[in-house]
Amino acid sequence: MTTIKKITVAGSGVLGSQIAFQSALHGYDVTIYDINGEAIEKSKKLIDTFLPRYKSDLQISSEKLEEAYQKLQFSINLKDAVSDADLLIEAIPESIGIKKEFYRNLSKIAPEKTIFATNTSTLLPSLLMDETGRPEKFLALHFANEIWKHNTAEIMGTEKTDPEVFATLVEFAKSIGMIALPLKKEQPGYILNTLLVPLLSSGITLYAKGVADIETIDKTWMLGTGSPIGPFGILDVVGLGTVYHIFKTEAERSGNEEKMKFVNVLKNQFIDAGKLGVSSGEGFYKYPNPTFQGKDFLK
Repeated sequence: MTTIKKITVAGSGVLGSQIAFQSALHGYDVTIYDINGEAIEKSKKLIDTFLPRYKSDLQISSEKLEEAYQKLQFSINLKDAVSDADLLIEAIPESIGIKKEFYRNLSKIAPEKTIFATNTSTLLPSLLMDETGRPEKFLALHFANEIWKHNTAEIMGTEKTDPEVFATLVEFAKSIGMIALPLKKEQPGYILNTLLVPLLSSGITLYAKGVADIETIDKTWMLGTGSPIGPFGILDVVGLGTVYHIFKTEAERSGNEEKMKFVNVLKNQFIDAGKLGVSSGEGFYKYPNPTFQGKDFLK
């Protein structure tokens, strides 16, 4: 089985930064790659916001967190970032065109030993495998947001993925504190998003049709199920940039006018205004103290 020591995480957004820090916390040398210095600086600020959560949720000491931070490197040069990587985890925008171009470029410069894993939420790895130049060393490794707490790792290969590579990724997931969840065949959305996306889509449809406002929709779900969060709270955690790409693709594919209307509202009123969800301090709710967490929200 392949030994993994050095990891590159491509994409320094909310989840990419979480994957990188979680891996460093468990002893791996990690390089975070993104396309420019501005993105890298945002990643550093994001990681700073994770630290108190690790302390409060997992009771990890400041010393151990600092040790993990020292195992992180940052780069805006993909060739340098991947030059000695045993594993590259891709967490770039949820656009098949962007991902295909990324893998075409990556395939030309990555060492032969490097395993490629995509963290795509909705795309099948088989849609990208030909661009990788190494389909036998390519598969999907999907993490949930707030990785330190929602420690799922869904592993999904293609018909060309080497079983030994698949097994290596299962063990890697376990080694960084995840519960490894191997899938036996490809499934759009894996297990988690196959269950979750219909909920989020239904919430969006209710809002787009004017049936109820955001807080009422979330309140209904929370009261009816006992969940601590509703669909729009979840969307804020996922990140509205990711949500935009996912539902824009779905709206275009299905021709659903209501969902396209919501996608346009999302872009014009939220994303263009810098309201990206929890990561930016505001999305459908304001953070760090969203109204749905207030003691009177469910009254």
